[in-house]
Amino acid sequence: MAIVFHEVAHGWVAFRFGDSTAARMGRLTLNPISHIDPFGTILLPALLIIVGAPFLFGYAKPVPVNFHNLNHPKRDMIWVALAGPMTNILLAIASVGVLKFVDPAGNAGLTPSAFFVTPLALMAQSSININVMLAAFNLFPIPPLDGGRVLVGLLPEPYSSILARIEPYGFLIILLLLMTHTLDIFIGPVVHFLFGLLRALWMG
Repeated sequence: MAIVFHEVAHGWVAFRFGDSTAARMGRLTLNPISHIDPFGTILLPALLIIVGAPFLFGYAKPVPVNFHNLNHPKRDMIWVALAGPMTNILLAIASVGVLKFVDPAGNAGLTPSAFFVTPLALMAQSSININVMLAAFNLFPIPPLDGGRVLVGLLPEPYSSILARIEPYGFLIILLLLMTHTLDIFIGPVVHFLFGLLRALWMG
């Protein structure tokens, strides 16, 4: 659901800024089946598990966005791209709220209602971890990741076009960075910052 909300957020913001492509294709739905990519959602993660890869990687079918249809393509692209990671951060914050509600003391296993509270608390904890990692990963500034699209929208020409031309090779670059753990250098500080923010909300 973290991935589904992420993709729908892209399409919804694009729709608000003038592009109805995702709406016309029936992709503004929370039905996960509509967002399954046979390779990225099923085959690739399964293959990585089978070969014992040191990381797990996958993706949903991207919600289609025609940036040329946006009211102000270069500017609106930034908001469309940010919508996904920001949605994951909001989901992580909501999960902190759920965790505080069902398990304020952090010891769900000891409560009389553990049969109900413990699974819900564990799901909230998993939701926090998944959404933080998803947000941090997608903010990496290489297209087609959201951070790359944000940077394309922010950079002046000709730098914007130069970065945009990397997109066809983006996933190969990302896989190489994942396999060599180089991506950790960027994602690590972002993850620590987001967990610090959530920890402050927990303590507040």
